[in-house]
Amino acid sequence: MNKDQKERVDTLRHSASHVLAAAVLRLYPGTNLGVGPAIEDGFYYDFEFPKPITEDDLPKIEEEMKKIVEEKHPFVRSEKSLKDAKAWSKKINQPYKLELLEQIEKTGDTAVVDAGTVAKKNAPKVDSVSFYQSGEFVDLCRGPHVASTKDVKVFKLLFSRRCVWRGSENNPMLTRIYGTAFESDRELDEYLVLQEEAKKRDHRMLGKKLDLFVFSQLVGGGLPLWTPKGTILRNLLDEFVWSLRKQKGYQKVTIPHITRKELYETSGHWEKFANELFKIESREGHFFAMKPMNCPHHTQIYASKQRSYREMPVRFCETTMCYRDEQSGELSGLSRVRAFTQDDAHVFLRKSQVEDEFLATWDIIDEFYRAFGFELQVRLSLHDPDHMEKYLGTKDVWKDAEAQLRNVVKKRKTNAYEAPGEAAMYGPKIDFMAKDALQREWQVATIQLDLNMPKRFGLSCINEKGEKEDIVMMHCAIMGSIERFLSILIEHYAGKFPVWLAPIQMVVIPIADRHLKYAHAVAKRLSDGDMRVEVDDQTESMQLKIRNAQLMQVPYMLVVGDREETSQAVSVRLRSGEDLKAMPIVDFIARVKEEVAKRT
Repeated sequence: MNKDQKERVDTLRHSASHVLAAAVLRLYPGTNLGVGPAIEDGFYYDFEFPKPITEDDLPKIEEEMKKIVEEKHPFVRSEKSLKDAKAWSKKINQPYKLELLEQIEKTGDTAVVDAGTVAKKNAPKVDSVSFYQSGEFVDLCRGPHVASTKDVKVFKLLFSRRCVWRGSENNPMLTRIYGTAFESDRELDEYLVLQEEAKKRDHRMLGKKLDLFVFSQLVGGGLPLWTPKGTILRNLLDEFVWSLRKQKGYQKVTIPHITRKELYETSGHWEKFANELFKIESREGHFFAMKPMNCPHHTQIYASKQRSYREMPVRFCETTMCYRDEQSGELSGLSRVRAFTQDDAHVFLRKSQVEDEFLATWDIIDEFYRAFGFELQVRLSLHDPDHMEKYLGTKDVWKDAEAQLRNVVKKRKTNAYEAPGEAAMYGPKIDFMAKDALQREWQVATIQLDLNMPKRFGLSCINEKGEKEDIVMMHCAIMGSIERFLSILIEHYAGKFPVWLAPIQMVVIPIADRHLKYAHAVAKRLSDGDMRVEVDDQTESMQLKIRNAQLMQVPYMLVVGDREETSQAVSVRLRSGEDLKAMPIVDFIARVKEEVAKRT
Protein backbone atom coordinates (compact mmCIF):
# COMPACT_ATOMS: atom_id res chain seq x y z
CA MET A 1 0.00 0.00 0.00
CA ASN A 2 1.62 3.27 -1.10
CA LYS A 3 1.42 6.50 0.89
CA ASP A 4 -1.52 7.98 -1.06
CA GLN A 5 -3.57 4.80 -0.77
CA LYS A 6 -2.79 4.53 2.96
CA GLU A 7 -4.02 8.09 3.52
CA ARG A 8 -7.23 7.32 1.60
CA VAL A 9 -7.85 4.12 3.53
CA ASP A 10 -7.11 5.77 6.90
CA THR A 11 -9.61 8.52 6.05
CA LEU A 12 -12.18 5.92 5.03
CA ARG A 13 -11.69 3.96 8.25
CA HIS A 14 -11.87 7.03 10.46
CA SER A 15 -15.12 7.94 8.73
CA ALA A 16 -16.40 4.40 9.36
CA SER A 17 -15.74 4.89 13.09
CA HIS A 18 -18.10 7.90 13.01
CA VAL A 19 -20.76 5.81 11.26
CA LEU A 20 -20.29 3.19 14.00
CA ALA A 21 -20.75 5.79 16.75
CA ALA A 22 -23.83 7.20 15.03
CA ALA A 23 -25.35 3.71 14.80
CA VAL A 24 -24.64 3.01 18.48
CA LEU A 25 -26.32 6.25 19.60
CA ARG A 26 -29.40 5.39 17.54
CA LEU A 27 -29.69 1.93 19.04
CA TYR A 28 -28.49 2.71 22.57
CA PRO A 29 -29.44 6.31 23.54
CA GLY A 30 -27.52 7.59 26.53
CA THR A 31 -24.24 5.90 25.52
CA ASN A 32 -21.15 7.90 26.45
CA LEU A 33 -18.61 8.28 23.65
CA GLY A 34 -14.87 7.84 24.01
CA VAL A 35 -12.58 8.09 20.96
CA GLY A 36 -12.65 6.44 17.53
CA PRO A 37 -9.38 6.46 15.57
CA ALA A 38 -8.29 4.63 12.44
CA ILE A 39 -5.68 1.99 13.27
CA GLU A 40 -3.33 -0.18 11.21
CA ASP A 41 -5.92 -2.73 10.05
CA GLY A 42 -9.17 -0.89 10.63
CA PHE A 43 -10.77 1.29 13.27
CA TYR A 44 -12.36 1.20 16.70
CA TYR A 45 -14.60 3.30 18.89
CA ASP A 46 -14.83 3.26 22.70
CA PHE A 47 -18.25 3.35 24.36
CA GLU A 48 -19.74 3.39 27.82
CA PHE A 49 -23.11 1.69 27.25
CA PRO A 50 -26.09 2.21 29.59
CA LYS A 51 -26.31 -1.60 29.75
CA PRO A 52 -23.58 -4.09 28.77
CA ILE A 53 -23.60 -5.44 25.22
CA THR A 54 -22.00 -8.59 23.81
CA GLU A 55 -20.58 -9.54 20.43
CA ASP A 56 -24.02 -10.95 19.61
CA ASP A 57 -25.13 -7.31 19.32
CA LEU A 58 -22.58 -6.46 16.63
CA PRO A 59 -24.69 -7.68 13.64
CA LYS A 60 -27.51 -5.37 14.75
CA ILE A 61 -25.12 -2.43 15.01
CA GLU A 62 -23.65 -3.30 11.60
CA GLU A 63 -27.13 -3.30 10.02
CA GLU A 64 -27.79 0.15 11.47
CA MET A 65 -24.47 1.34 10.02
CA LYS A 66 -25.60 0.14 6.57
CA LYS A 67 -28.76 2.22 6.91
CA ILE A 68 -26.71 5.31 7.74
CA VAL A 69 -24.48 4.65 4.71
CA GLU A 70 -27.57 4.46 2.49
CA GLU A 71 -28.84 7.76 3.92
CA LYS A 72 -25.84 9.47 2.27
CA HIS A 73 -25.12 12.07 4.94
CA PRO A 74 -22.29 14.47 4.01
CA PHE A 75 -19.44 14.96 6.50
CA VAL A 76 -19.54 18.67 7.34
CA ARG A 77 -16.70 20.34 9.24
CA SER A 78 -17.23 23.22 11.69
CA GLU A 79 -15.29 24.90 14.48
CA LYS A 80 -16.17 25.96 17.99
CA SER A 81 -14.24 27.90 20.58
CA LEU A 82 -13.03 25.79 23.46
CA LYS A 83 -15.59 27.49 25.68
CA ASP A 84 -18.47 26.66 23.32
CA ALA A 85 -17.15 23.15 22.77
CA LYS A 86 -17.16 22.47 26.51
CA ALA A 87 -20.69 23.85 26.75
CA TRP A 88 -21.69 21.50 23.91
CA SER A 89 -20.28 18.44 25.67
CA LYS A 90 -22.11 19.36 28.89
CA LYS A 91 -25.39 19.98 27.05
CA ILE A 92 -25.39 16.56 25.38
CA ASN A 93 -23.98 14.90 28.54
CA GLN A 94 -20.74 13.51 27.07
CA PRO A 95 -18.27 13.51 30.00
CA TYR A 96 -15.38 11.90 28.13
CA LYS A 97 -15.51 14.52 25.38
CA LEU A 98 -15.50 17.19 28.10
CA GLU A 99 -12.41 15.58 29.66
CA LEU A 100 -10.60 15.68 26.32
CA LEU A 101 -11.54 19.33 25.80
CA GLU A 102 -10.26 20.24 29.26
CA GLN A 103 -6.97 18.52 28.48
CA ILE A 104 -6.70 20.37 25.16
CA GLU A 105 -7.33 23.64 27.00
CA LYS A 106 -4.60 22.76 29.51
CA THR A 107 -1.94 21.40 27.14
CA GLY A 108 -2.84 22.53 23.61
CA ASP A 109 -2.45 18.97 22.31
CA THR A 110 -5.37 18.21 19.96
CA ALA A 111 -4.06 14.70 19.21
CA VAL A 112 -5.96 13.41 22.25
CA VAL A 113 -9.21 14.00 20.33
CA ASP A 114 -8.60 10.99 18.10
CA ALA A 115 -6.42 8.75 20.24
CA GLY A 116 -7.43 9.56 23.80
CA THR A 117 -3.78 9.36 24.87
CA VAL A 118 -1.97 11.39 27.49
CA ALA A 119 -1.27 14.83 26.08
CA LYS A 120 2.22 15.85 25.10
CA LYS A 121 3.89 18.71 26.88
CA ASN A 122 4.61 22.09 25.33
CA ALA A 123 2.10 21.79 22.45
CA PRO A 124 1.08 25.12 20.89
CA LYS A 125 -1.93 26.73 22.54
CA VAL A 126 -5.24 26.39 20.67
CA ASP A 127 -8.35 28.55 20.93
CA SER A 128 -10.78 26.44 18.93
CA VAL A 129 -11.44 22.82 17.96
CA SER A 130 -13.09 21.20 14.97
CA PHE A 131 -16.24 19.09 14.74
CA TYR A 132 -17.68 16.88 12.02
CA GLN A 133 -21.40 16.31 11.49
CA SER A 134 -22.98 13.50 9.45
CA GLY A 135 -26.78 13.49 9.70
CA GLU A 136 -27.80 13.91 13.32
CA PHE A 137 -24.40 12.74 14.59
CA VAL A 138 -21.83 15.35 15.65
CA ASP A 139 -18.39 14.49 16.99
CA LEU A 140 -15.34 16.34 18.25
CA CYS A 141 -12.76 15.42 15.61
CA ARG A 142 -9.67 16.66 13.76
CA GLY A 143 -10.63 14.85 10.54
CA PRO A 144 -10.25 14.40 7.66
CA HIS A 145 -13.25 12.41 6.42
CA VAL A 146 -14.69 11.14 3.17
CA ALA A 147 -17.28 13.32 1.46
CA SER A 148 -20.33 11.36 2.58
CA THR A 149 -21.41 8.29 4.53
CA LYS A 150 -22.27 6.72 1.15
CA ASP A 151 -18.51 6.35 0.57
CA VAL A 152 -18.25 3.98 3.56
CA LYS A 153 -19.52 1.01 1.55
CA VAL A 154 -17.18 -1.85 2.36
CA PHE A 155 -16.84 -2.48 6.08
CA LYS A 156 -17.19 -5.16 8.73
CA LEU A 157 -17.44 -5.13 12.53
CA LEU A 158 -14.99 -7.67 13.90
CA PHE A 159 -15.17 -8.00 17.68
CA SER A 160 -15.47 -6.10 20.94
CA ARG A 161 -13.18 -5.93 23.96
CA ARG A 162 -13.29 -4.38 27.38
CA CYS A 163 -10.81 -1.54 27.83
CA VAL A 164 -10.09 1.20 30.33
CA TRP A 165 -10.53 4.83 29.36
CA ARG A 166 -7.27 6.24 28.04
CA GLY A 167 -5.35 3.13 29.07
CA SER A 168 -5.21 3.89 32.79
CA GLU A 169 -6.36 1.15 35.15
CA ASN A 170 -7.71 3.83 37.51
CA ASN A 171 -10.23 4.97 34.88
CA PRO A 172 -13.70 3.56 34.06
CA MET A 173 -14.07 0.38 32.00
CA LEU A 174 -15.44 0.90 28.48
CA THR A 175 -16.38 -1.33 25.56
CA ARG A 176 -14.19 -1.03 22.46
CA ILE A 177 -15.77 -2.16 19.20
CA TYR A 178 -13.31 -2.99 16.42
CA GLY A 179 -14.06 -2.96 12.72
CA THR A 180 -12.35 -2.61 9.38
CA ALA A 181 -13.11 -0.91 6.08
CA PHE A 182 -11.67 -1.15 2.57
CA GLU A 183 -12.07 0.39 -0.85
CA SER A 184 -13.29 -2.85 -2.46
CA ASP A 185 -15.13 -6.07 -1.55
CA ARG A 186 -12.17 -8.10 -2.79
CA GLU A 187 -9.80 -6.43 -0.31
CA LEU A 188 -12.24 -7.03 2.54
CA ASP A 189 -12.71 -10.71 1.61
CA GLU A 190 -8.94 -11.24 1.45
CA TYR A 191 -8.52 -9.53 4.81
CA LEU A 192 -11.20 -11.67 6.48
CA VAL A 193 -9.57 -14.87 5.19
CA LEU A 194 -6.23 -13.74 6.64
CA GLN A 195 -7.91 -12.82 9.92
CA GLU A 196 -9.28 -16.33 10.28
CA GLU A 197 -5.80 -17.73 9.69
CA ALA A 198 -4.36 -15.19 12.13
CA LYS A 199 -6.70 -16.44 14.88
CA LYS A 200 -5.23 -19.91 14.47
CA ARG A 201 -1.74 -18.43 14.72
CA ASP A 202 -2.35 -16.07 17.66
CA HIS A 203 0.88 -16.20 19.68
CA ARG A 204 -1.01 -15.85 22.96
CA MET A 205 -2.98 -19.02 22.24
CA LEU A 206 -0.02 -20.92 20.79
CA GLY A 207 2.31 -19.81 23.57
CA LYS A 208 0.03 -21.44 26.12
CA LYS A 209 -0.68 -24.52 23.98
CA LEU A 210 3.01 -25.13 23.25
CA ASP A 211 4.06 -24.33 26.84
CA LEU A 212 6.35 -21.41 25.95
CA PHE A 213 5.32 -18.61 28.33
CA VAL A 214 2.69 -17.69 30.90
CA PHE A 215 1.32 -14.58 32.59
CA SER A 216 0.39 -14.40 36.27
CA GLN A 217 -1.97 -11.89 37.86
CA LEU A 218 0.15 -12.09 40.99
CA VAL A 219 3.24 -11.05 39.02
CA GLY A 220 1.38 -8.41 37.02
CA GLY A 221 0.24 -7.55 33.52
CA GLY A 222 2.86 -7.22 30.80
CA LEU A 223 5.40 -9.30 32.75
CA PRO A 224 5.77 -12.62 30.89
CA LEU A 225 7.21 -15.69 32.60
CA TRP A 226 9.16 -18.03 30.34
CA THR A 227 8.91 -21.80 30.68
CA PRO A 228 11.87 -24.13 29.99
CA LYS A 229 10.77 -24.56 26.36
CA GLY A 230 10.28 -20.83 25.86
CA THR A 231 13.65 -20.15 27.43
CA ILE A 232 15.28 -22.53 24.95
CA LEU A 233 13.76 -20.48 22.12
CA ARG A 234 15.02 -17.21 23.58
CA ASN A 235 18.51 -18.58 24.13
CA LEU A 236 18.76 -20.05 20.62
CA LEU A 237 17.86 -16.72 19.06
CA ASP A 238 20.25 -14.83 21.31
CA GLU A 239 23.08 -17.26 20.57
CA PHE A 240 22.46 -16.86 16.84
CA VAL A 241 22.72 -13.07 17.10
CA TRP A 242 25.88 -13.33 19.21
CA SER A 243 27.50 -15.72 16.72
CA LEU A 244 27.04 -13.08 14.01
CA ARG A 245 28.16 -10.16 16.17
CA LYS A 246 31.22 -11.98 17.44
CA GLN A 247 32.51 -12.17 13.86
CA LYS A 248 32.28 -8.37 13.63
CA GLY A 249 34.37 -7.66 16.73
CA TYR A 250 31.71 -7.04 19.38
CA GLN A 251 32.41 -7.47 23.10
CA LYS A 252 29.83 -8.43 25.72
CA VAL A 253 29.20 -6.12 28.66
CA THR A 254 26.85 -6.28 31.65
CA ILE A 255 25.02 -3.41 33.35
CA PRO A 256 22.63 -3.09 36.34
CA HIS A 257 18.88 -2.77 35.87
CA ILE A 258 18.54 0.54 37.71
CA THR A 259 20.28 3.90 37.57
CA ARG A 260 20.35 7.22 39.34
CA LYS A 261 18.03 9.82 37.92
CA GLU A 262 21.03 11.95 36.95
CA LEU A 263 22.14 9.53 34.22
CA TYR A 264 18.86 9.97 32.35
CA GLU A 265 18.82 13.70 32.98
CA THR A 266 22.19 13.93 31.23
CA SER A 267 21.09 11.66 28.37
CA GLY A 268 17.81 13.53 27.92
CA HIS A 269 15.60 10.52 28.60
CA TRP A 270 14.25 11.84 31.88
CA GLU A 271 12.73 14.85 30.17
CA LYS A 272 11.42 12.98 27.12
CA PHE A 273 10.27 9.72 28.76
CA ALA A 274 9.49 10.63 32.37
CA ASN A 275 5.96 9.18 32.13
CA GLU A 276 7.28 5.81 30.90
CA LEU A 277 9.84 5.29 33.66
CA PHE A 278 9.41 3.04 36.68
CA LYS A 279 10.77 5.22 39.47
CA ILE A 280 12.34 4.13 42.76
CA GLU A 281 13.15 6.22 45.83
CA SER A 282 15.81 4.81 48.14
CA ARG A 283 15.52 5.02 51.92
CA GLU A 284 18.18 7.75 51.78
CA GLY A 285 16.01 9.83 49.48
CA HIS A 286 17.89 9.15 46.24
CA PHE A 287 15.86 8.77 43.04
CA PHE A 288 16.49 5.82 40.74
CA ALA A 289 14.76 4.47 37.64
CA MET A 290 14.41 1.01 36.16
CA LYS A 291 16.25 1.22 32.86
CA PRO A 292 13.96 1.61 29.81
CA MET A 293 17.01 1.41 27.52
CA ASN A 294 20.70 0.61 27.83
CA CYS A 295 22.58 3.23 25.86
CA PRO A 296 23.26 5.70 28.72
CA HIS A 297 24.75 2.91 30.85
CA HIS A 298 26.98 1.82 27.97
CA THR A 299 28.30 5.35 27.52
CA GLN A 300 29.70 5.16 31.04
CA ILE A 301 31.67 2.02 30.25
CA TYR A 302 33.17 3.79 27.24
CA ALA A 303 33.84 6.92 29.33
CA SER A 304 35.61 4.96 32.09
CA LYS A 305 38.97 5.52 30.40
CA GLN A 306 40.53 7.61 27.67
CA ARG A 307 40.26 5.93 24.26
CA SER A 308 42.72 6.12 21.38
CA TYR A 309 41.74 6.31 17.73
CA ARG A 310 43.53 2.97 17.40
CA GLU A 311 40.78 1.31 19.49
CA MET A 312 37.94 2.69 17.39
CA PRO A 313 35.29 1.50 16.79
CA VAL A 314 34.50 0.23 20.29
CA ARG A 315 31.64 -2.25 20.07
CA PHE A 316 29.58 -3.23 23.12
CA CYS A 317 26.65 -5.63 23.10
CA GLU A 318 24.38 -7.08 25.74
CA THR A 319 21.14 -9.02 25.89
CA THR A 320 19.33 -7.58 28.88
CA MET A 321 15.89 -6.74 30.18
CA CYS A 322 14.42 -3.23 30.11
CA TYR A 323 11.27 -1.86 31.74
CA ARG A 324 8.68 0.68 30.68
CA ASP A 325 5.58 1.80 32.54
CA GLU A 326 3.10 0.93 29.79
CA GLN A 327 -0.56 1.64 30.50
CA SER A 328 -2.70 -1.41 31.26
CA GLY A 329 -4.97 -0.88 28.27
CA GLU A 330 -2.00 -0.92 25.89
CA LEU A 331 -0.62 -4.30 26.94
CA SER A 332 -1.00 -7.09 24.39
CA GLY A 333 0.51 -10.56 24.80
CA LEU A 334 4.22 -10.43 24.00
CA SER A 335 3.73 -7.58 21.51
CA ARG A 336 3.43 -4.88 24.17
CA VAL A 337 4.87 -5.66 27.60
CA ARG A 338 6.33 -3.86 30.60
CA ALA A 339 9.45 -6.03 30.82
CA PHE A 340 11.19 -6.78 27.53
CA THR A 341 14.58 -8.11 26.53
CA GLN A 342 16.77 -6.27 24.04
CA ASP A 343 19.63 -7.77 22.06
CA ASP A 344 21.20 -4.37 22.29
CA ALA A 345 24.46 -3.05 20.87
CA HIS A 346 26.20 0.30 20.91
CA VAL A 347 29.20 1.17 18.82
CA PHE A 348 31.37 4.19 19.61
CA LEU A 349 33.08 5.37 16.46
CA ARG A 350 34.60 8.21 14.50
CA LYS A 351 32.47 9.99 11.90
CA SER A 352 34.68 8.59 9.15
CA GLN A 353 33.78 5.05 10.26
CA VAL A 354 29.99 5.43 10.14
CA GLU A 355 29.47 4.09 6.62
CA ASP A 356 31.57 0.93 7.06
CA GLU A 357 30.08 0.15 10.47
CA PHE A 358 26.49 0.53 9.25
CA LEU A 359 27.18 -1.71 6.28
CA ALA A 360 28.79 -4.38 8.49
CA THR A 361 25.77 -4.36 10.79
CA TRP A 362 23.50 -4.53 7.75
CA ASP A 363 25.28 -7.79 6.84
CA ILE A 364 24.36 -9.22 10.25
CA ILE A 365 20.73 -8.26 9.81
CA ASP A 366 20.51 -9.78 6.33
CA GLU A 367 22.00 -13.09 7.45
CA PHE A 368 19.83 -13.30 10.56
CA TYR A 369 16.52 -12.68 8.79
CA ARG A 370 17.42 -14.89 5.84
CA ALA A 371 17.25 -17.84 8.25
CA PHE A 372 13.54 -17.17 8.80
CA GLY A 373 12.63 -16.56 5.19
CA PHE A 374 11.87 -12.88 5.76
CA GLU A 375 12.36 -10.47 2.88
CA LEU A 376 13.30 -7.08 4.26
CA GLN A 377 12.08 -3.67 3.13
CA VAL A 378 14.27 -0.75 4.21
CA ARG A 379 12.86 2.42 5.75
CA LEU A 380 14.97 5.53 6.31
CA SER A 381 13.41 7.07 9.42
CA LEU A 382 13.96 10.82 9.60
CA HIS A 383 13.00 13.61 11.98
CA ASP A 384 9.94 15.83 11.59
CA PRO A 385 11.38 19.31 10.91
CA ASP A 386 8.12 20.95 12.04
CA HIS A 387 8.39 19.43 15.53
CA MET A 388 12.00 19.80 16.62
CA GLU A 389 10.81 19.79 20.25
CA LYS A 390 10.58 16.00 19.99
CA TYR A 391 14.30 15.61 19.34
CA LEU A 392 17.69 16.27 20.86
CA GLY A 393 20.19 18.39 18.96
CA THR A 394 20.05 21.14 16.35
CA LYS A 395 18.71 21.12 12.80
CA ASP A 396 22.28 21.18 11.44
CA VAL A 397 23.21 18.10 13.46
CA TRP A 398 20.16 16.29 12.11
CA LYS A 399 20.85 17.36 8.55
CA ASP A 400 24.39 15.99 8.80
CA ALA A 401 23.28 12.69 10.37
CA GLU A 402 20.54 12.08 7.80
CA ALA A 403 22.92 12.80 4.93
CA GLN A 404 25.28 10.12 6.26
CA LEU A 405 22.49 7.54 6.36
CA ARG A 406 21.37 8.40 2.83
CA ASN A 407 24.94 7.67 1.73
CA VAL A 408 24.82 4.28 3.49
CA VAL A 409 21.59 3.37 1.69
CA LYS A 410 23.07 4.54 -1.61
CA LYS A 411 26.23 2.50 -1.05
CA ARG A 412 24.11 -0.59 -0.30
CA LYS A 413 22.30 -0.12 -3.64
CA THR A 414 18.93 -0.97 -2.14
CA ASN A 415 15.48 0.48 -2.54
CA ALA A 416 14.51 2.40 0.58
CA TYR A 417 11.67 4.75 1.34
CA GLU A 418 11.89 7.77 3.61
CA ALA A 419 9.61 8.23 6.63
CA PRO A 420 9.76 11.71 8.23
CA GLY A 421 8.78 11.69 11.89
CA GLU A 422 9.91 8.09 12.54
CA ALA A 423 13.40 8.91 13.86
CA ALA A 424 14.49 8.23 17.43
CA MET A 425 14.72 11.26 19.68
CA TYR A 426 18.53 11.32 19.39
CA GLY A 427 19.05 10.51 15.72
CA PRO A 428 17.85 9.11 12.39
CA LYS A 429 17.77 5.38 11.76
CA ILE A 430 17.55 2.66 9.17
CA ASP A 431 14.63 0.41 10.01
CA PHE A 432 14.03 -3.00 8.49
CA MET A 433 10.45 -4.05 7.74
CA ALA A 434 9.55 -7.73 7.31
CA LYS A 435 6.38 -9.41 6.01
CA ASP A 436 5.30 -12.59 7.76
CA ALA A 437 3.46 -15.62 6.36
CA LEU A 438 0.18 -13.64 6.44
CA GLN A 439 1.77 -10.71 4.58
CA ARG A 440 1.57 -8.49 7.66
CA GLU A 441 4.36 -5.93 7.86
CA TRP A 442 6.45 -5.56 11.01
CA GLN A 443 9.36 -3.35 11.94
CA VAL A 444 12.10 -5.70 13.13
CA ALA A 445 15.78 -4.70 13.18
CA THR A 446 17.03 -1.13 13.42
CA ILE A 447 20.36 0.71 13.09
CA GLN A 448 20.43 4.21 14.54
CA LEU A 449 22.95 7.02 14.25
CA ASP A 450 23.38 9.23 17.31
CA LEU A 451 25.31 12.47 17.13
CA ASN A 452 23.68 13.87 20.27
CA MET A 453 24.26 11.53 23.20
CA PRO A 454 28.07 11.46 22.80
CA LYS A 455 28.04 15.27 23.05
CA ARG A 456 25.82 15.21 26.15
CA PHE A 457 28.24 12.83 27.87
CA GLY A 458 31.41 14.46 26.49
CA LEU A 459 32.64 11.30 24.75
CA SER A 460 35.79 11.51 22.67
CA CYS A 461 38.88 9.71 21.50
CA ILE A 462 42.48 10.88 21.06
CA ASN A 463 43.20 11.24 17.35
CA GLU A 464 46.42 10.89 15.36
CA LYS A 465 47.48 14.42 16.36
CA GLY A 466 47.10 13.70 20.06
CA GLU A 467 43.98 15.89 20.22
CA LYS A 468 40.54 15.09 21.59
CA GLU A 469 38.12 14.25 18.81
CA ASP A 470 34.36 14.12 19.23
CA ILE A 471 32.83 10.76 18.40
CA VAL A 472 29.39 9.47 17.43
CA MET A 473 27.36 6.41 18.46
CA MET A 474 25.55 3.70 16.60
CA HIS A 475 22.62 1.92 18.28
CA CYS A 476 21.60 -1.44 16.89
CA ALA A 477 19.14 -4.18 17.84
CA ILE A 478 18.82 -7.18 15.54
CA MET A 479 15.60 -8.54 17.04
CA GLY A 480 14.71 -5.37 18.91
CA SER A 481 12.69 -6.92 21.69
CA ILE A 482 13.00 -10.70 21.94
CA GLU A 483 9.44 -10.82 23.29
CA ARG A 484 7.98 -8.92 20.37
CA PHE A 485 10.13 -10.79 17.85
CA LEU A 486 8.95 -14.11 19.24
CA SER A 487 5.32 -12.97 19.00
CA ILE A 488 5.97 -12.38 15.29
CA LEU A 489 7.92 -15.62 14.85
CA ILE A 490 5.35 -17.82 16.63
CA GLU A 491 2.61 -16.50 14.35
CA HIS A 492 4.82 -16.62 11.25
CA TYR A 493 5.51 -20.33 11.77
CA ALA A 494 2.12 -21.07 13.40
CA GLY A 495 4.21 -22.72 16.13
CA LYS A 496 5.87 -25.09 13.63
CA PHE A 497 9.44 -24.02 14.30
CA PRO A 498 12.20 -25.32 12.03
CA VAL A 499 14.35 -28.09 13.47
CA TRP A 500 17.22 -25.81 14.50
CA LEU A 501 14.85 -23.62 16.54
CA ALA A 502 12.31 -26.13 17.87
CA PRO A 503 12.50 -26.37 21.71
CA ILE A 504 12.03 -30.14 21.42
CA GLN A 505 13.40 -31.44 18.13
CA MET A 506 12.27 -35.05 18.43
CA VAL A 507 10.26 -37.41 20.62
CA VAL A 508 11.20 -41.08 20.92
CA ILE A 509 8.08 -43.26 21.08
CA PRO A 510 8.42 -46.87 22.27
CA ILE A 511 5.79 -49.20 20.83
CA ALA A 512 5.54 -51.22 24.05
CA ASP A 513 6.97 -51.11 27.56
CA ARG A 514 9.66 -53.63 26.65
CA HIS A 515 11.08 -51.05 24.22
CA LEU A 516 11.52 -48.36 26.88
CA LYS A 517 15.15 -49.24 27.58
CA TYR A 518 16.06 -48.93 23.91
CA ALA A 519 14.04 -45.70 23.62
CA HIS A 520 16.04 -44.11 26.45
CA ALA A 521 19.30 -45.38 24.93
CA VAL A 522 18.37 -43.72 21.62
CA ALA A 523 17.47 -40.50 23.43
CA LYS A 524 20.81 -40.46 25.27
CA ARG A 525 22.71 -40.95 22.04
CA LEU A 526 20.83 -38.06 20.44
CA SER A 527 21.21 -35.86 23.52
CA ASP A 528 24.95 -36.54 23.57
CA GLY A 529 24.93 -35.17 20.02
CA ASP A 530 23.48 -31.85 21.29
CA MET A 531 19.94 -32.64 20.18
CA ARG A 532 16.86 -31.71 22.18
CA VAL A 533 14.96 -34.93 22.69
CA GLU A 534 12.27 -36.40 24.93
CA VAL A 535 10.96 -39.92 25.48
CA ASP A 536 7.20 -40.41 25.68
CA ASP A 537 6.99 -43.19 28.27
CA GLN A 538 3.28 -42.71 29.02
CA THR A 539 0.91 -45.66 28.87
CA GLU A 540 -1.11 -44.39 25.89
CA SER A 541 -1.14 -46.08 22.49
CA MET A 542 1.58 -45.40 19.97
CA GLN A 543 -0.87 -43.58 17.67
CA LEU A 544 -1.99 -41.28 20.49
CA LYS A 545 1.64 -40.51 21.37
CA ILE A 546 2.32 -39.60 17.74
CA ARG A 547 -0.76 -37.37 17.72
CA ASN A 548 0.31 -35.65 20.95
CA ALA A 549 3.75 -34.92 19.50
CA GLN A 550 2.16 -33.50 16.35
CA LEU A 551 -0.09 -31.23 18.41
CA MET A 552 3.01 -29.95 20.21
CA GLN A 553 4.57 -29.30 16.77
CA VAL A 554 7.61 -31.53 17.43
CA PRO A 555 9.44 -31.86 14.07
CA TYR A 556 10.35 -35.57 14.39
CA MET A 557 8.67 -38.60 15.96
CA LEU A 558 10.99 -41.61 16.32
CA VAL A 559 9.08 -44.86 16.75
CA VAL A 560 11.08 -47.78 18.13
CA GLY A 561 10.14 -51.45 18.48
CA ASP A 562 11.71 -54.89 18.11
CA ARG A 563 12.80 -54.31 14.50
CA GLU A 564 14.39 -50.95 15.21
CA GLU A 565 16.19 -52.23 18.30
CA THR A 566 17.62 -55.20 16.38
CA SER A 567 18.94 -53.01 13.54
CA GLN A 568 19.91 -50.01 15.74
CA ALA A 569 17.52 -47.83 13.80
CA VAL A 570 14.52 -45.52 14.31
CA SER A 571 11.31 -45.24 12.28
CA VAL A 572 11.00 -41.56 11.44
CA ARG A 573 7.76 -39.63 11.06
CA LEU A 574 7.36 -35.90 10.46
CA ARG A 575 4.82 -33.67 12.19
CA SER A 576 3.18 -33.26 8.78
CA GLY A 577 2.26 -36.94 8.93
CA GLU A 578 4.83 -38.05 6.34
CA ASP A 579 6.44 -41.42 7.13
CA LEU A 580 10.16 -41.54 6.28
CA LYS A 581 10.34 -45.24 7.28
CA ALA A 582 13.19 -46.76 9.25
CA MET A 583 16.75 -45.42 9.04
CA PRO A 584 19.94 -46.12 10.99
CA ILE A 585 20.40 -43.80 13.96
CA VAL A 586 23.67 -42.54 12.50
CA ASP A 587 21.88 -41.49 9.30
CA PHE A 588 19.16 -39.71 11.26
CA ILE A 589 21.74 -37.82 13.31
CA ALA A 590 23.51 -36.73 10.11
CA ARG A 591 20.19 -35.52 8.65
CA VAL A 592 19.35 -33.40 11.71
CA LYS A 593 22.84 -31.96 12.04
CA GLU A 594 22.71 -30.81 8.42
CA GLU A 595 19.34 -29.15 8.94
CA VAL A 596 20.58 -27.39 12.07
CA ALA A 597 23.83 -26.26 10.43
CA LYS A 598 22.00 -24.82 7.43
CA ARG A 599 19.13 -23.45 9.54
CA THR A 600 16.72 -24.78 6.92
